[in-house]
Order: sequence, then C-alpha cells, then structure tokens
Amino acid sequence: MNDALSRFWSWRRRNLVLAVAALTLVALFPAFVDLLDSKLDFGIYAIAYVIFALGLNIVVGFAGLLDLGYVAFYAIGAYTVGWFASDFFAFVNNSKGIHIGVSGQAAVIPGIHLNFILLVIIAMILAAIAGAIIGLPTLRLRGDYIAIVTLAFGEIVGTIALNGDSIKIGSYKLTNGQVAISPVDQPKVPGFEQFNSALTLRSYFWLGLVIAVLVLLVNLSLRESRLGRAWIAIREDEVAAASMGIPLVRTKLLSYGIGAALGGAAGAFLGSYTNSINSNQFQFSFSIFVLAMVILGGLGSIWGVVLGAVLLSFFDRYFIPDVLDKINVQGKLGLDFSFSDLSFGIFGFLLVLVMILRPQGLFPERRRARELTEGIGTDEGLYEVQA
Repeated sequence: MNDALSRFWSWRRRNLVLAVAALTLVALFPAFVDLLDSKLDFGIYAIAYVIFALGLNIVVGFAGLLDLGYVAFYAIGAYTVGWFASDFFAFVNNSKGIHIGVSGQAAVIPGIHLNFILLVIIAMILAAIAGAIIGLPTLRLRGDYIAIVTLAFGEIVGTIALNGDSIKIGSYKLTNGQVAISPVDQPKVPGFEQFNSALTLRSYFWLGLVIAVLVLLVNLSLRESRLGRAWIAIREDEVAAASMGIPLVRTKLLSYGIGAALGGAAGAFLGSYTNSINSNQFQFSFSIFVLAMVILGGLGSIWGVVLGAVLLSFFDRYFIPDVLDKINVQGKLGLDFSFSDLSFGIFGFLLVLVMILRPQGLFPERRRARELTEGIGTDEGLYEVQA
C-alpha cells in the first residue's frame, strides 16, 4: 500500500489525476443537494468568486502589482448583461428591439437581447479596455501610490453606477442607479437548456463551473508561458527585468487587461444569476473581499487562490448567515447584533490569523514560500533580523 502511494505521488501526471477527480466531485455536488437548499446558492457564488480571484491573482500574484478597484470590472460585466440582455434600451430599432442568438420571450420583447456567450465576450472586451486605462497611470508608480490610483478608479466606477440615471446618452440613461435593471435574460447556451425550469440553479452551477475551468486553464497556461515568466520577473525585480529586455509597459498593461477581462466575465455570469443589476452591488468592500481571497490562499498560487475563494465564500454565503446567526449565541447572551453585520470583521480576523501562523498563505506558490522562509534558522536570517 505504501509503495503504491509512493509511486502515485512521484507520478508525473499525479496533479492532472487529482484535478480531474476533484472536478468530478464538484460537478456532482448539485445532484446531491436540494434545489431550494442554500448550499447550492453558496456553490454558485463560490464559483463566481473563484473566477474573480483568479483574475485578480494575475495582477497581484503573478505581476506583483496592486489593484484595489477590482469591483469596477464586476460592475462592467454586470452592466453589460443589464444593457444587452434586457429591455433597458426599450426604444431601440423603433421599439422592435435587437435580438441576436436568443429565443423564446427574449426574441420578441423590446430592447437589446444578445446571446450569453456574446455578452461574456463583450464584457471581457469592455473590462479589458478599462483595465488598460487603470493600468496606464500606475506604470511609473509603486506601493501605496498604486493602491491610491486603483482605489480611486473603483470609486469612480461605483459613483458613475450610482449616478448613472442622471447621465444621458441621447434619450437613454447610462444606468438605473439604485433602481435595479431587472429582469435580465436567462442564458441560452448549448447543453444548458434548463434555465427557465425548476433546474435553473443546477444549470447555473454547471455553467459557472465550465467558465471557471476555462479560466483555470487560462491561468495555468499563462503561468508557464513566456508572458507569465515575464510577470514573475517584474514581480521579483523590476529593474533586473527591464535590463533583461522585458518591455515593462506592455507587460504590465497585459496583466491589468487580462485580469480585468476575467473579472468582467465573472461579473456577467453573476449579474445574470442575480437577475438584478443596481449600484448597491458595487461597493469598495468587494475589492477587498476578493483581494483577501488571493492573500488567504497564497499570492501567485493558482490552487491556493481557488482554495481561498471557496473558503471565504463558504463563510460569507453559508456559515455566517445560515449557521452562526441561526444558532443565535449572541441573542442568548443578551446581545443585539447579527454576525452577518460583522462579516468583514470576521474575515479580517481570519486574515490576521493566517498572516501570523502562515504568512505565505494556505497553499503558497513554491517561489513565494521560499522568499518568505529563506534564511530562517541560519546565520543569514539572524543577520537580517539584527540589521
């Protein structure tokens, strides 16, 4: 038995087998959960958050840059669904609407109605353009200055979403502000035809899983590519990377653009699932939430980021509202509050705990783990501490 395990762990395709097994178990999850169970809702959000976290990991983990305005790409992706999969532009084409790749009710009602695959592509393009725009002012900045610029960008997009009902483009408003754009079209994707039935949640879970697997493959390919190695070189030492001929401007902009595009795709998926797009969804706290997933799992670690996203999603969407609040320990002690109101305090406590006990993250990238532990327990480490 031990010999078989040893041979398996030394096998070159070990990781592929484990990944396929894990994916199979995840895909079977909805079959064992009641359609009205909140666990299924948690699973859908967890998948969306995994996509967000993998996108941000390209910027923060691979390239070593910072982005505190990632919520902007969620907004762009969600509003793409609101604009092009609803009756928001009700008077376009003489109130006859524009319908591409849709069927059923979506093919006859006014407004612009595009197929879900087209929506995701458009959301990625718009988000990538916005990512390049946010990247341009940060190319010569470092540290806290990058944080300020990206934070400002996220707040600008959030403010535009909030006040978009007063911004007119011709006879149309830019957004509905705090009034939701709802309902939006249900996705129509080959192989996923159950979105208008009682099986809707399961279809959303499997659709999101397909998108997440594609994003995961993109991340794995990028990490091993020439571009991925250039990002890592910039993260390690920007001056040395430039001296080796790496074009800093183009390489940094690509990280912002690709990371933003993945955020836009996740925003389109989550906007379609929630069936409601309004400005209250795009708060600064969302950017910190996604960044916490990346830090918790391990900067630059693809599988670590997936783990961090699932764990924080579990606490946010299931454990805190459906377990802690229902137990009502605070009420029994005469305290009047809910743990849902303190969720970000709980996440902060978990992050502090991880930073103390395991600063490299729960599942760190090998290179990052070596960086944080190199020299510990040696004369070199003692010299660095004394210095």
